[in-house]
Amino acid sequence: MKDSVKTTHTNIRAKVDRAYYWMTIPAAIIFAFFLYVPFIQGIMYSFTNSQGFGDSKWIGFSNYIALFQDERVWHAYGFTIFIAVLIAVLVNLIAMFLAVLLNSHIAFKGGFRAIFFIPYTLAVLIIGYVFRYIFMNPLPALGQALGIDWLSESMLTNAQLAWIPIVFVSVWQSVAYNTLLYLAGLQTIDQEVYEAAEIDGANAWQGFWKITFPLLGPFVTINAVLSLKGALGAFDQIVALTGGGPSEATETVSYLIYSNGLTGGEYAYQTADAVVYFILLALIGFVQLTFFSKREQI
Repeated sequence: MKDSVKTTHTNIRAKVDRAYYWMTIPAAIIFAFFLYVPFIQGIMYSFTNSQGFGDSKWIGFSNYIALFQDERVWHAYGFTIFIAVLIAVLVNLIAMFLAVLLNSHIAFKGGFRAIFFIPYTLAVLIIGYVFRYIFMNPLPALGQALGIDWLSESMLTNAQLAWIPIVFVSVWQSVAYNTLLYLAGLQTIDQEVYEAAEIDGANAWQGFWKITFPLLGPFVTINAVLSLKGALGAFDQIVALTGGGPSEATETVSYLIYSNGLTGGEYAYQTADAVVYFILLALIGFVQLTFFSKREQI
């Protein structure tokens, strides 16, 4: 018996083509060199007073201590989490609604799917500048014509309302990809399940809540994680629409790291900020996956 097991293991090893190792090992080395080496270097920079050039000194945890005492950093984290949660919720609600609609028996389904997917194919910066013009000119003119005070001035110049254009543009462009994922999930559900539910007297809402939504569990998990991750990394929208203003009201963590780290002389300080942000994103992703995985098992 032992001899047969050894023979089986030997045959399995013999069947593995060495070409697989020649393809995977160099790829793994290149991947590690361009990803993990810079990542480790960045962590090392966060413990120095480096400005990105010239000499630097080791200062320990001083950058990290200063981060937790910096009100601007706290505001950036608060604003980032606020818009990220709002964007993720809106994206998933709208995407699921559109997916169910596009999966139903309507005419020109292919055409509608193409139309809804177009925003995702466009560059975020270009779309951002287009919407910046809309929010700066036509929309205030419309507000003045209708006598709506809060709309008569550009929301981009109002510190209390500047988040609205950012959320709107982010949701408008992100919905397309999430809709596609939900459509893929809907294709996996057997139509006979709905037919059986109809025979039992279930209406459309009951069919969605009792059948569609539970069976879309894995796709809800994927979309929730991806949409929140993308929203937490909001950057292009900020660059195109507000530039972090007015009065630093719309600075996200990504934008703050870029603006102050690369152009503001705070290279090591913002590198420490990036390390903290990476840890936060990893924790959020882990909590999301754990929560939704448990929900799928219920």
